[in-house]
Amino acid sequence: MKKGKGWLKPLALLSLTGALLVGCSSGNNASPGTATPAPTQKTVEQVAPQATSTDDEKPVDGGTFTHSTTSDIVTINPIFGNDTASGDVMEYTQAYLYNRNPSFDLAVYPWSLAAELPKVSEDGLTYTIKMKNNAKWSDGTPITAEDLMFTINAIKTPETGSPEITKYDKVKEMKKLDDYTLEIKLTQLYAPFAFGLMQKLAPAHVLKDVPFKELQAHSYGKDPAKTPTSGPFKWSEWKQKEYHVLDANPDYWGEKKPHIQKVVYKIYADQNTQVQALMKGDVDLVDSIPVTQLEAVKAKGTINISTEPGPSYEYFAFNFDKKNFPNNYGLFEGQKTRQAIAHAINRQGIIDNILKGTGKIMDAPFLPGTWADPGDAAVHYEYSAEKAKQLLKEDGWVAGADGILAKDGNRFSFEFIFNSGNSRREQAAVVIQQNLKEIGIEAKPKALDFSALVDQYANPGKFQVLLLGWQLSDPDPDGISTFGKKAFPPGNNAGWYDNPKLDALWEKAVSTVKQDERAAIYKEVGKEISTNLPYVFMYQYGTPRGMTSRVKYKDEFKPVSMIPYGETFGFLNWWIDDTKK
Repeated sequence: MKKGKGWLKPLALLSLTGALLVGCSSGNNASPGTATPAPTQKTVEQVAPQATSTDDEKPVDGGTFTHSTTSDIVTINPIFGNDTASGDVMEYTQAYLYNRNPSFDLAVYPWSLAAELPKVSEDGLTYTIKMKNNAKWSDGTPITAEDLMFTINAIKTPETGSPEITKYDKVKEMKKLDDYTLEIKLTQLYAPFAFGLMQKLAPAHVLKDVPFKELQAHSYGKDPAKTPTSGPFKWSEWKQKEYHVLDANPDYWGEKKPHIQKVVYKIYADQNTQVQALMKGDVDLVDSIPVTQLEAVKAKGTINISTEPGPSYEYFAFNFDKKNFPNNYGLFEGQKTRQAIAHAINRQGIIDNILKGTGKIMDAPFLPGTWADPGDAAVHYEYSAEKAKQLLKEDGWVAGADGILAKDGNRFSFEFIFNSGNSRREQAAVVIQQNLKEIGIEAKPKALDFSALVDQYANPGKFQVLLLGWQLSDPDPDGISTFGKKAFPPGNNAGWYDNPKLDALWEKAVSTVKQDERAAIYKEVGKEISTNLPYVFMYQYGTPRGMTSRVKYKDEFKPVSMIPYGETFGFLNWWIDDTKK
């Protein structure tokens, strides 16, 4: 394989059920220090997933696996579906072009659409993608380079409104070399591009005649009867806010067929109800057990638990579009105002008392301990109501008769929204509300159904503040798709944050493939973003997961906590043992 210098560096050559895995270095080997204070309470013991079968046990076919959640999907059209619930369902129904292995590296598996890792020119500007020639959509139509070309074109076209637009905005041209080979040329060197090829495809034969601006409203991805899938399961039924039924595709193209024959994606009103269903055996997987219920779940004795931290962080995001506020007055225009809020929120207290020590403060959008972590270069905001009050005073805020701050005749009052049923955010919201009240800010929490929150508020950028989380699903640390001007709604920059200096730094960091040079730039990014604050970066957190003992898998196919959707890694190799209850 021809590679550019320093690019797609081979990390491993492994054999897995006949699959050839060639990893490329993600560089997660450095451990720079962080500005995180030590927790004041003992952390929960970290428990990793373990094999649930012995070597002499043989997989059996059949059975139903029930995956529980507290949120319904938005769409399983890969052009648009970037929320967690939609991603969960797509993990079963839509195949990736390339997958990631447990080390977070680009990989080719029997269930990947690609036949081999991309071939990259010496200058790093041309990628040649070879796809398998036997893959088919669930309606029998071949999956070809045409589908890949269509998907990339749709995502990179602004009028489509895809939140993933920055993954492919540097694609200059594409050329089909044959039905299963696509050549992609870039306008410039772009270090994260290979990881952007961890892409699920949309069917060109269904959508190619639909104008890009009408794709989001199309029934594909929203109606099971009109949604052919590329993965091992077909989308058979959707009862909104209740469940999805996914049936194993009897004509699935992959050489490795699933043992489990049906997946039910079941939706509960809240995490407490969800956990009770797990303990009763009504569901097989809960991927977010509240820490307050962890001991009760352990005591059940028939549930396998993992408490390893994951690649996720919580954030408190400001909206910079004045149209979202009374009198078109942007409450968060002042940098000192945003810094004051960062000082006012007791992040460590939330970690200690709500997460029970399972979180870790983050001051910038990089996972602590990874090569891109800016460490002490990022500004750390210690909890200090007095410091917050001083900064607000310097920014011109004055207490009114009711004790709430005001400026230019506008009260410092806003609504912050989060998803209902998430006990962690429900409890954190109470703390945040009280913390901000102490410094004269009226913050009004509001819980919303997750799919409605995403579709009606986050995607169009129509909110005042968001309390949500990001899962760092891309192995590359580039953050322009979340914080860049190009990612304004319906992109991931939901708060309309505009910082030309930061945009230039993000662009500079992806214009070299030398990791030491990129790490130095990300230190600058960390300083700028933590000073200017589009968000209050809250904390990295882990969500304890529970799985019933009737679900069996060998060690090489156990869940992987540190990769997105890793709770079902190796799912095709799992089976159900109904003698275990």
